[in-house]
Amino acid sequence: MSAQAISENGAKSDFWQGVRLSMPVVVAAAPFGLLFGAIAVDNGFSVFEAFLMSALIFGGASQMVGIELFGQHVAPWLIVLSIFAVNFRHVLYSAGIGRRIAHWPGVQQALGFFILTDPQFAVAEARAQSGQTVGFAWYLGLGLPVYVFWTIESALGALFGKLIPDPHALGIDFLLPIYFLGLVMGFRKRPLWLPVVVASACASIIAYKTVGSPWHVSIGAIAGVLLAVVLPPHHSGVETRP
Repeated sequence: MSAQAISENGAKSDFWQGVRLSMPVVVAAAPFGLLFGAIAVDNGFSVFEAFLMSALIFGGASQMVGIELFGQHVAPWLIVLSIFAVNFRHVLYSAGIGRRIAHWPGVQQALGFFILTDPQFAVAEARAQSGQTVGFAWYLGLGLPVYVFWTIESALGALFGKLIPDPHALGIDFLLPIYFLGLVMGFRKRPLWLPVVVASACASIIAYKTVGSPWHVSIGAIAGVLLAVVLPPHHSGVETRP
């Protein structure tokens, strides 16, 4: 077998490994994609417009905020600023993941940043922390199914939104937080894990009660980052190991 064939087989294996890891995210995000499509139609969007917004923006919180503001005659600059504030954490994610994919060609890096989501960052960072390379095929397998299903679910939600039961009543909306909790616990051996998590949680809860959703997500993330910058690693009491 030639070196090229071995390389292609390895890439295929990495891709499907990423696909398998993406399935919990696909399942957990499904109710929110359907819900977005239903809300978009209720706010005057067509089915195609809801689908196109998901395909071009691919940001659940940003899309929800945009939907709410578009119909309120809000100045365009304020809509942009609001969406930027809600998804500010992705600036932090991009800075972190950028060093993991710096060896990719420019086009692949651009695609990698486009499909970057919260779980995409967490899983890729965990892989890098374990000493494994974050390859493009694996990363694409992890992110592409989430993107494809999100856009399809948005269209389905727009088409059949009135038939979707309340996800809060069924408890379906709790699937994604449970998944994120599992990702967070995977980093528990890292320096400053506990104080950063506590600071982020407290700031997020306070912001949720005072400012409201979805602003609390970015505020909690910023609080954790600031604490990590201020405190040196030895304050965590956790031994630093790879």
